[in-house]
Amino acid sequence: MIYKAPSKDIRFALNELAELPAICTLPGYEDCSVELTEAIMEEGAKFAENVLAPINRLGDKGAKWAPDFSVTAAEGFKDAWQQYVEAGWVGLRAPAEFGGQGLPALVAIAAEEMWCSASLAFSLAPLLTLGAIEAINHHASGELKAVYLPRMSSGEWTGTMNLTEPQAGSDLAQVRSKAVPVGDGSYKISGQKIFITWGEHDMADNIVHLVLARLPDAPAGVKGISLFIVPKFLVNADGSLGARNDVRCVSLEHKLGIHGSPTAVMSFGDDGGAIGYLVGEANKGLSYMFTMMNHARLGVGVEGMAVSERAYQKAVEYARERVQSRAIGSPDAAGVAIIQHPDVRRMLMTMKAQIEAQRALAYYAAAALDRAARDPVASEAARSQALVNFLIPVVKGWNTEQANEITSLAMQIHGGMGYIEETGVAQYCRDARITAIYEGTTGIQALDLIGRKTASEDGATARWLLEEVKVTAGKLAAAGYASLAANLEAAAADAERCVAFILDTFGSRPQLAAAGSVPFLKLMGIVLGGWMMGRAALIARAQQGEEDADAGFLAAKIVTARFYGEHLLPQTSGLAAAIIHGADSVLELDAALF
Repeated sequence: MIYKAPSKDIRFALNELAELPAICTLPGYEDCSVELTEAIMEEGAKFAENVLAPINRLGDKGAKWAPDFSVTAAEGFKDAWQQYVEAGWVGLRAPAEFGGQGLPALVAIAAEEMWCSASLAFSLAPLLTLGAIEAINHHASGELKAVYLPRMSSGEWTGTMNLTEPQAGSDLAQVRSKAVPVGDGSYKISGQKIFITWGEHDMADNIVHLVLARLPDAPAGVKGISLFIVPKFLVNADGSLGARNDVRCVSLEHKLGIHGSPTAVMSFGDDGGAIGYLVGEANKGLSYMFTMMNHARLGVGVEGMAVSERAYQKAVEYARERVQSRAIGSPDAAGVAIIQHPDVRRMLMTMKAQIEAQRALAYYAAAALDRAARDPVASEAARSQALVNFLIPVVKGWNTEQANEITSLAMQIHGGMGYIEETGVAQYCRDARITAIYEGTTGIQALDLIGRKTASEDGATARWLLEEVKVTAGKLAAAGYASLAANLEAAAADAERCVAFILDTFGSRPQLAAAGSVPFLKLMGIVLGGWMMGRAALIARAQQGEEDADAGFLAAKIVTARFYGEHLLPQTSGLAAAIIHGADSVLELDAALF
């Protein structure tokens, strides 16, 4: 088995937990429907299974850089990209006025999950392109939109994000790339950027780089950063491609994983200056780039969950086929498939429960993104935006941190064979590792969560979410799911104590709050994931009495939710103790003693 799209789980998360029917009623989404979405998911599953999944192992051999600064995509990738473009997949979320389909982010995220599971390295090309489309569409002039968005929305051209420099990792205040006005409305861009995903390749006719740089009179720090479009090839007045811009890929990084995605070192202006075009207003580049980064961070959270799904499927397959040792407690000496062994079952359930919770939470965040953009009631749109702001660091951080655990469990289930490359499990571990690092490390997501998303609004969104969690716990208790209800209620109480601790310390002793910021992010992921699982159990129970109900699928939802409650939710008590009582020991040791 290579990959099988989890269509039933995706449909359940879309329709029941993220409430797709309601999203389709929002202004501008009237042409979307459950039926249309199911047709899209069906075709998407075929594309993921039959086109992308077979090239995943080929991609692990990597792209190739040449001394003429060109990059050749991994075997099979260029052909797959052409099929991807011809099928119109790039344009799912792209604006309709520029040739895209303008579908809800929720629908696009569900399709993106399948691309990420099938080939994480391949999926990064459309992910970055869509992010660039978002930034240009929200902030660029009408002239720039008209030139770039139609070709990007079709997939003829791809997009990148150029933030990081050798001396400026996550601290963008240190960006040194320069932009000098030419006098005709364009700018000469110079500098070097590193870690540029799909910065150079041969799959598309042009690559549109979004580049952070400083104008000559820019103020210091992040307030002096502007955003520029710097195309690989300049575009003529008639829309045709012109001369090659002064942009070069001077090398590719040698990485642990995602080898099929070329990570480029990009040099701008080695031969006089790369031509660039200012996006929006000067010195507002960082805020503009955050438009792209928020979508990208949600997408990376989906990546973590999706590669976990791929590893889980492989582990289940192996556990069904691998015969080893007698069944525990059985007098029969004959070996059984290892899926019969309790600890293997525990590992598989740990994987399954977290993936289902993560999928639901990611889709819920995507639905909030749609409501924030389209809800006609201003107060509801504002609340949805607050939800998006709070949930994105949780989805990005929790999903990707747990991807490391989940893919590791898949390797553990394979035993020694998992450590051997030929089984394919090692690639999932290697590919998953980067997801907790790029688009902002887990530590950065956690600081964002406690600061901008919790303390800055006096915990309003966190408390609102926790009240919703407690409402669901009450419904579970009334439905007879006592253990799940009790564990969810206790986890919510742990989270409330931690929110109060952050609010008490952030203003006066922010280091105390920061010391437990990553445990707090994980705690919120576990609690909100438990909320989703509780909702899933209630919905599954209600559907069990319906005609033509899928009894096995619904029963599995309930059992998986119970497992989540009994095995994962209790972790919040330990995390809460570390957050509230363990900050001083994080900070006490003198740096010289490490």
